[in-house]
This record gives sequence, C-alpha cells and structure tokens, in this order.
Amino acid sequence: MALLERVSTLLRANLNELIEKAENPELLLKQLVLDMENQLLQVKTQVAIAIADQHLLEKKRAEHAAAAAEWRRKAELAVAKGLDDMARGALERTLSFDRLAVSFEAQAEDQRLEADSMRQTLRKLEQKLAETRAQAEMLMAEHRRAKVLGRATQARQHAGEMQDQTIGRVKDRVRQSAAQSAAVSEVLAPESLEDRFRTMEESEQVEMLLTQLKERAAQG
Repeated sequence: MALLERVSTLLRANLNELIEKAENPELLLKQLVLDMENQLLQVKTQVAIAIADQHLLEKKRAEHAAAAAEWRRKAELAVAKGLDDMARGALERTLSFDRLAVSFEAQAEDQRLEADSMRQTLRKLEQKLAETRAQAEMLMAEHRRAKVLGRATQARQHAGEMQDQTIGRVKDRVRQSAAQSAAVSEVLAPESLEDRFRTMEESEQVEMLLTQLKERAAQG
C-alpha cells in the first residue's frame, strides 16, 4: 500500500507547480525522474510477485481439485467393493479437498484482480515517466535558455551602462577641451579697434598724471 501511495503521488504530480516552488528547478526535475524510475522498478517487481503468487494459487487449486477427484474415484471403488466405511472416509477426504480447491480458486481470482490492477498501475507509471522525461527535458531547456537570456540581458545592461559612462566622459572631455580652446582663442585674439583706442587713452592719462607730478615737484 505504501508503494502504491507513493506511485499515486507521483502520478498526480504537477510539474509546473513543483518547478514554481523549487529553488533549483533542474535538480528537482532530475530527482523527480529518478524517483519515478525507482518506483517503476519496484512496481515491476511487485507485478512479477503478484503474477507468481497468482500462478502458485492456481497450481494449488489444481492440485487440490485433482486430489478431490482421486479420492472420489477411491470412494467409488470402495462402494463397488461394498466397503462403505472406506467409501465414507474417501468421501470425507473428497469434500475436504473440494473445499480447499474452492478456497484456492477464490484466492487465485483475487490475486488475478490484484495483478491486473498492478499491471494497470505499471502502464500508467510508464506513461507518466515517459511524459515526465519529455516535459522535464523541455522545461530544463527553457530554464537554461532563461538563464542564458538573463545573463545576456545583464551583459547588455552592463555594456550599456559602460557605454553611457564612456560617452559621458568623452563628452566632458570634449566640453573641457572646447572651453580651453575658447579661453586660449580669447587670450590670443588680435586687439580690436576699440581696444586700441582704449589703450591709447589710458596711455595719455598716464602721461598727463606724470606731467602733473613733475610740475608739483618743481614748485616744491
């Protein structure tokens, strides 16, 4: 019964639900297939035992039926010889073997039904195992693809971030270089007409102030 309960649990197993709850889906699927293979081997053994027991019970029924027939023949022989006491003993043996033959026949029929049930369970488990293997291979392939795609997505994101950072650094360098170039250009640019007049006026002011200083010094 424990074996059949385990087999029944495996037959009712929902792979998708199990995978959703599993931390390692591939390991779970491999273990599930291994468990089903082990259960299948045990069921095959139980089926073989059940069939062997059925054949043994049928053999016992046949032996007791043959014994009953033999004692019935002896009872008939005793009656023919006028040996009623021996006939009664033989008939008692005949009835005993008949009862045992009927009992073994009933047990053999029960065993046949059990063996048939075990055969059906075996076929269902074999079918479930084949389906589970195929589905497990498909799900494991999907899981591996998902992991590969996940790593590829992470790589693309990382590459994108690095590219953005690199472009940002290049832009900063370009802006800095442009600012430096503008500053140099401003410093090295030739004087405009306004700048030249301003320089001349400043020079005249300096000369006028210098003349005033000299006049005050001479008066003093």
